[in-house]
Amino acid sequence: MTSFVAALVVALILIVARVYFKLRAAQRNRVASWDAQLIERLRSRGYVPFNDYAVDFFLALPDQAATQAVRARLEPEFSVDIKPMQDEAEFPFSLHATKSMRLILPDMQALSARMTALAAEFRGRYDGWAA
Repeated sequence: MTSFVAALVVALILIVARVYFKLRAAQRNRVASWDAQLIERLRSRGYVPFNDYAVDFFLALPDQAATQAVRARLEPEFSVDIKPMQDEAEFPFSLHATKSMRLILPDMQALSARMTALAAEFRGRYDGWAA
């Protein structure tokens, strides 16, 4: 009977692990597919993949200290401006970072992942990009 219970526990652990890793992969694919969809939309409007465009990245941050820390990490690679958001209680600061670059999917996915991690590190939120 104990070997049956042990086998059941192992099977349960494997199922939980599989579900966990599937959910993580789905989350990564959602972000990746959003970048791909946006690039595809821009290209359908005439954006050329080999031209440089001004790409804007948006982060919402909880306080002035977090905003300044993120700014320090992004400059001089990005041009950064910060605006206080009067109606936002949770994230009262908006950081807008601009960089001239090509709209190449792996590059955009890497930057989206970088911005997501940076925002999370400072208790903020990455709101995406636009070109």
